[in-house]
Amino acid sequence: MGVDDSQALQRAPSLAQTLAREASERIGARIAADIEPFIALRRDIHRHPELAFQEHRTSALVAERLRDWGYEVTTGIAGTGVVGTLRRGSGRAGGSSGKRLGLRADMDALPITEATGLPYASVHGGVMHACGHDGHTTALLTAAHYLARHGDFDGTLQLIFQPAEEMGGGAQRMIDDGLFERFPVDAVFGLHNWPCVSAGHLGCVSGPAMASVDQAQIIVRGKGGHGAQPHETVDPIVVSAQLISALQTVVARNVDPLDMGVVTVGSIHGGFAANVIPDSVELQLTARAFRPEVREVLRQRVPALARAQAESFGATAEVNYRLGYPAVVNHEGETAFAREVALEALGADKVEAGFRPRTASEDFAYMLQARPGSYLFIGNGDSAPLHSPRYDFNDAVLAPAATYWARLVERYLA
Repeated sequence: MGVDDSQALQRAPSLAQTLAREASERIGARIAADIEPFIALRRDIHRHPELAFQEHRTSALVAERLRDWGYEVTTGIAGTGVVGTLRRGSGRAGGSSGKRLGLRADMDALPITEATGLPYASVHGGVMHACGHDGHTTALLTAAHYLARHGDFDGTLQLIFQPAEEMGGGAQRMIDDGLFERFPVDAVFGLHNWPCVSAGHLGCVSGPAMASVDQAQIIVRGKGGHGAQPHETVDPIVVSAQLISALQTVVARNVDPLDMGVVTVGSIHGGFAANVIPDSVELQLTARAFRPEVREVLRQRVPALARAQAESFGATAEVNYRLGYPAVVNHEGETAFAREVALEALGADKVEAGFRPRTASEDFAYMLQARPGSYLFIGNGDSAPLHSPRYDFNDAVLAPAATYWARLVERYLA
């Protein structure tokens, strides 16, 4: 055998890899053949968005579909949460393997007025699916439909449809409501679409994958007066302008340059006329980090700097600092497994190499604190950004996302 022949054999896929790829192709073909009703379903959910803990129509729709397909359905978890349970194999405890897997999708919408002009745009003024939760829910339902009809696995599947991801803390509420005690899982996975990543391409990140997010309200109090006599005032607008710049030094000079930290002042309100210096100004900001140590630096330094900066001008600063979601930290073993399944289910050309963490935030972090697992990203193509009034979930992503979920279930519960 020549050198070229030996190298060709080494590059050739093994029998196991070939069979895995063929199984994924069969799943993909079946899901693609049945995808049209699910596109219609996604658009129906998009047309009827519901805010955090108000997802009554959506959760009822999810529960009805799951029951029709033979799932054991539990509703009312954290108010509007739904869990669908499907067991395969011998024994009610989850088949002979005893393995238990959880997959999660979020259902809530955002308080945004839609500007897409689509025929299925939101019928509820000031509410829209601007983050793709309609797509996440539908992709998991698409996989659920396939698994109920064709799923080849041995164990227990728990499909978790969560309310109130958008700053409602629905994941923690479900956990507090006994989610993992009532519906035990050995691992839990979630999936979020991401604009400007090729449609249907999957990204995996081991370790920190999304940032923590905390919020602060700062009220700078000075002494108001006439705009023509600033020397008789303590101008809170000038103080606030200096403070906004100074807050950037928290990251620039208190955080290790090799770590990530973000402080963003997103709102400032003060005054009512061009010639009047107000008594106070209110600022709203967010602080984000990947590591708990950096998060703590931001928590300490932002209030301290605000108070000191205000005092240096003779003003005062009241700071209300509120901890939000922790960072999403993916588990190494589960992430490696997820990537392996992606290579099988989607092909190497559709698995993003070197996919980087995102500095947005997600309350799936709480589930990963409670159980091993991984939070994954699937490309939404060249779409408007998340939380934009012009955003829409790409229906072309439904089939690859559902194919991935189905293959992940069959592999994990093999």
